[in-house]
Amino acid sequence: MGAPSLRAAAGALWRACGLWTPRLGPRPLCSSPMAGNGRAPSPGGAQRLQDQKARSGLPGAARFWEEAEPQAKRLRSSEAEERQGKLPKRKIVLLMAYSGKGYHGMQRNVGSSQFKTIEDDLVSALVRSGCIPENHGEDMRKMSFQRCARTDKGVSAAGQVVSLKVWMIDDILEKINSHLPSHIRILGLKRVTGGFNSKNKCDARTYFYMLPTFAFAHKDRDAQDETYRLSTETLQQVNRLLACYKGTHNFHNFTSQKGPWEPSARRYILEMYCEEPFVREGLEFAVIKVKGQSFMMHQIRKMVGLVVAIVKGYAPESVLERSWGEEKVDIPKAPGLGLVLERVHFEKYNQRFGNDGLHEPLDWAQEEGKVAAFKEQYIYPTIISTERDERSMAQWLSTLPVHDFSATALVAAGIGAKVPSPPEGREGDGDTD
Repeated sequence: MGAPSLRAAAGALWRACGLWTPRLGPRPLCSSPMAGNGRAPSPGGAQRLQDQKARSGLPGAARFWEEAEPQAKRLRSSEAEERQGKLPKRKIVLLMAYSGKGYHGMQRNVGSSQFKTIEDDLVSALVRSGCIPENHGEDMRKMSFQRCARTDKGVSAAGQVVSLKVWMIDDILEKINSHLPSHIRILGLKRVTGGFNSKNKCDARTYFYMLPTFAFAHKDRDAQDETYRLSTETLQQVNRLLACYKGTHNFHNFTSQKGPWEPSARRYILEMYCEEPFVREGLEFAVIKVKGQSFMMHQIRKMVGLVVAIVKGYAPESVLERSWGEEKVDIPKAPGLGLVLERVHFEKYNQRFGNDGLHEPLDWAQEEGKVAAFKEQYIYPTIISTERDERSMAQWLSTLPVHDFSATALVAAGIGAKVPSPPEGREGDGDTD
């Protein structure tokens, strides 16, 4: 067979295989990294092919190589999202502990980076650990996020609980904690029902208020006497007064948010008492514990403040009973430093779902050791050192003589007018400071 016949036969074979174009002739077998033996074309070959495509007038031919790399990146990104999306997404609760010093409370203020909150650090850790998509951090409703109690500026927690939906990544607790500062820890995680809401399903909350016992010294004694020790008789008086809070009362005088006729001003207190005092760094402290269904802003601090004023001799005991009436009563507000959210309770949820074979009861018995260790390492030392450095309790005690506990103002007479409720979303269950 002559040379022309061979060329004709080769051309027919090229056309049959789809490797022939009328204007460009045979296509290179290695025109793509995915073609032929898998080897990429040489730079010179790639440039020649690009020039040929540009001369051919084919649409987009000159951009062929420029677009190849971005398309590959988009493909890899899409594959990564797809792999992450295949992870199981579950409704969970996290047991949190944190020292609130230096933070403007628990609740995140989106768009206000000036005031850093606990949730700012938490959401950042959730995103960086791969538990939630980045856009969920921008809008926390997308992960059905809810906190059990909204603690305010400077307030700490040893047993805060939040509910949310996350991707169940491996070693999830370790990865979240690795992106959190040491004074914020996730101590436990449990699966819950799909419709669980940590705020609405919470039956009660327990707080404690830690204060130096010289706060109970009589007003005629030096307010900063660090040698003061709480006597048995004074402790009994404190507990007798604290027990008066038990039951349902109208606490409108213990917050700035409620008027005396608002039903939500009535709150139910299950227990309130002062534990035995203890000495730390030469200063005696005591812990007041209170358990209630829910609390309003400033309520606990005012409950403590009024008892301190009575024990010190600034106010008569009768003011306690009078504070639940319609009269406007001037009640002092104790410093926020010593207030700590200790525990939240889910008795009704546990009765229904705690033993259903699918969900665990939310009692956190196995985490009690971690909670106690966190309090000893971060919460107690912060309260003690701050009290020593800033003297917040001693300074507050010096303001008690300014209060006039004998003055009354009938709201019905227009003095001490009804305080409007805060805008929707500003008040939450749980003491907010």
